[in-house]
Amino acid sequence: MNMRQAEVTRNTLETQVRAAINLDGSGRSKLATGVPFLDHMIDQIARHGMMDLDIEAKGDLHIDAHHTVEDVGITLGQAFTKALGDKKGIRRYGHAYVPLDEALSRVVIDISGRPGLGFHVEFTRSNIGEFDVDLVREFFQGFVNHAQVSVHIDNLRGVNAHHQSESVFKAFARALRMASELDPRAVGIPSTKGAL
Repeated sequence: MNMRQAEVTRNTLETQVRAAINLDGSGRSKLATGVPFLDHMIDQIARHGMMDLDIEAKGDLHIDAHHTVEDVGITLGQAFTKALGDKKGIRRYGHAYVPLDEALSRVVIDISGRPGLGFHVEFTRSNIGEFDVDLVREFFQGFVNHAQVSVHIDNLRGVNAHHQSESVFKAFARALRMASELDPRAVGIPSTKGAL
């Protein structure tokens, strides 16, 4: 198996982010984004996506968490696509339904080489602790744009906003794992175009 690993550093006037990923890891994470709820959600990606993630960020949190959350999504997306390499032999498509108590979410992914986000989550409140739920979409938009993938996220039901968010991240993790896995029956790039 090829070493499907990558590390990316992204520095702007607003944030400094480093993200390292091992797509064929064991679900370990080392996270220090400065946004505790974001760390909790990214830990779900690592654990349920069976990938190792090491992410640290320093951002303008004295303003709010927006730039940090978005830029972590961007940098993780860059690291993900770099780790995939030429995409030969991957499954390309992935999907998952994940419940968390009363909440149920579905995520469908196409590692298509084209960014697209369908985000259908009606959170039942505007904040989870100090975390603005609008930033969940910002994280995924940053990831999608820079990983060059199509992602459809639907929270089908839920009452507790924490449960809604966590079921989304867990479903994303499982779908991403499926889509990026190597298919032992596949040869070459999974596209009639010959490129993704």
